[in-house]
Amino acid sequence: MTEAAAGTGGASPVRRRDRVPGRVLRAWAAVRPAEYADPGAASSAWAARALSAARRRGSRLPPTVWDSLLPALLVLNIATTRGPQDLPEAAGFTAALALPLVWRRRAPLTVFGTVAAVAFVQWLMDVQLPADIALLVALYTVAANAGRRATLVAGAVVEAGALLACLRWTADGAFLTPFVAASAMAVAAAVLGVNVRTTRAYLAAVEERAARLEQQQEQQARLAVAEERARITREMHDIVTHNLSVMVALTDAAVYAQHRSPEKATAAMLQISETGRQALTDMRRSLGLLRTDEPDAEPDVERHPLPGIAQLRALADQMCAAGLPTRLEVHGSHTHVPATAQLTVYRLVQEALTNALKHTPPGTRANVRVRCSAVDVTVDVTDSGPCPPSSGSTPSGATPSGHGIPGMRERAAAYGGTLRAGPLPDGGWGVRTRLDLGGGTEAPA
Repeated sequence: MTEAAAGTGGASPVRRRDRVPGRVLRAWAAVRPAEYADPGAASSAWAARALSAARRRGSRLPPTVWDSLLPALLVLNIATTRGPQDLPEAAGFTAALALPLVWRRRAPLTVFGTVAAVAFVQWLMDVQLPADIALLVALYTVAANAGRRATLVAGAVVEAGALLACLRWTADGAFLTPFVAASAMAVAAAVLGVNVRTTRAYLAAVEERAARLEQQQEQQARLAVAEERARITREMHDIVTHNLSVMVALTDAAVYAQHRSPEKATAAMLQISETGRQALTDMRRSLGLLRTDEPDAEPDVERHPLPGIAQLRALADQMCAAGLPTRLEVHGSHTHVPATAQLTVYRLVQEALTNALKHTPPGTRANVRVRCSAVDVTVDVTDSGPCPPSSGSTPSGATPSGHGIPGMRERAAAYGGTLRAGPLPDGGWGVRTRLDLGGGTEAPA
């Protein structure tokens, strides 16, 4: 109550503090208390952040900088531990042994040969130096970057050098222990280098495989998109072309009969309305299948199931009303036929009848025969219209660049079928296909 009363004043500090969101104040108090409670803690935190930033910057240094550290340390060690008498000789051999290591990643074999040659001259002149560790570093580099044969040769050279060094510089009776120690260090350097090379090759293979798998996934995604686009194109073509063709034919009939037979014109207009509603339903169903995130998509699909063989009778009646007398024969039970196969049969018959309606003169009759068995479905659609002057794969008046016949072929190919469309020997046009229900791949709905 007191805070509320104090908050009514425009200059109240409580009022100004309330302007800052509570989550900001809590976050500030959780992150910054140590730095502002003690100046020493603040300086320590600053030093820790500076050290972390320096480490991040150091990780981005080129490899040559890191390879220069060991030669610098070896030269510094000789300069601080040797006396004035033997300093020039020791410093010269140390520099000759250590400086080639700066380029060991670029030319591992050349660097190893140079270091081995300098070490042999050092042995001949009877000079002992800590810089002989450069031989182990060079051996590790050869094992990590060269092949197995080069590693074996370099290891043999190092072993020979260890044997010669132990024979000259060990006391009587103490040869075995130094030689075993030197051999163990050489083997450890070679094994470590081989492990690094193997790990590097494994990581490269894994990266290459991951890149190849990613490329394959991208290709599969592009193929899936192209296939889905072709499927949507076929579906929209069948829905729009068929319903618009029927509506145009019914509209012409209604205009022709509006004065002579008003009741027939009314019936045609009602049929046009019903066809338009059916087209809207089909398109809404197709778009609902595409937009799976819509909450009303699934109920709409359940209310209006995919058309199948059972709906062929309604399709034949619709074509009869549009001016194409159609006879339908269905042999065998279609209850075992998958829903997607029934949709394929329906679309094939729909496209064939639509082509007959669009490209044949009045008076043409159509026959539809569907035979269902346990392993296949045969579809045969014929019409009595005249054939075009030049026989091809499209009915009269159809353009070869249309989507009707190619779409029908794609639908049939999804079930292992081959579509045959062309003129009949006795006149007319026929479309025949067979859908394999056993070995074919079921196409998506």
